[in-house]
Amino acid sequence: MIVVTGATGNVGRTLVRILTEDGVPVTAVARNIAGPGTVAADLAEPESLRGVFEDADALFLLAAGERPYDVLDVAKAAGVRKVVLVSSQGAGTRPEVYAQPRQFEAAVRESGLDWTILRPGGLDSNAFAWAESIRARRTAAAPFGDVGLPFVDPDDVAAVAAAVLRDERHAGATYTLTGPAPTTPRARAAAIARALGEPLTFTEQSRAEAYDLMARFMPLPVVEGTLAILGEPTEEEQRVSPDAERVLGRAPGTFAAWAERNAAAFR
Repeated sequence: MIVVTGATGNVGRTLVRILTEDGVPVTAVARNIAGPGTVAADLAEPESLRGVFEDADALFLLAAGERPYDVLDVAKAAGVRKVVLVSSQGAGTRPEVYAQPRQFEAAVRESGLDWTILRPGGLDSNAFAWAESIRARRTAAAPFGDVGLPFVDPDDVAAVAAAVLRDERHAGATYTLTGPAPTTPRARAAAIARALGEPLTFTEQSRAEAYDLMARFMPLPVVEGTLAILGEPTEEEQRVSPDAERVLGRAPGTFAAWAERNAAAFR
């Protein structure tokens, strides 16, 4: 049995589907969302996870909440032997900003469990932030319109997670997950326009405009770190990682392919 936290998210939803289609027993966990095949529990409240891990031997863990050691203690007490953590590339490139995922990584490494850490860069699904403006006005706005980063398809992150959860050879590994090539915000908007078969207007925001919007739902240090990555990425943050292809035995998907697959969200 594999417990998948964040089971209704962009990565978790696909991971549950992959494992289920392969005949792997899964307990799908989501915060405050209970339904057919989904258990409501909150990583911010590790006590809510008691019972979730019954008969489980592996855990797919999001870096969510502030008590990773307590979450892992509950899992270990129930007999879980393996954990795969989805962290963030920023935990490696900007540890002073991405303190929370760094804490989760430390807890996983110190847990005594077999572990693998996944560090995705930006996700293609971040483009869903444009969905409302594209549907209503055929417009998309973002800062640093011509700065390229190798965003990754969340379905590829899920596929990597499914592979490492079931293969002991990945124990102790930390994988950086990117797409096959850097893309810019302007290019990603153009890819969505092609998927829709309609033109849309891309507007480049100022850094201050982007900051004000992001500060509404993100901690300010994370806003600063995110804007630094988007506007002045390091060489490592712009580099295409081979890790996804090594695990999957195929190249990761392009943003254009993601846009085609998700075009209905923007119509």
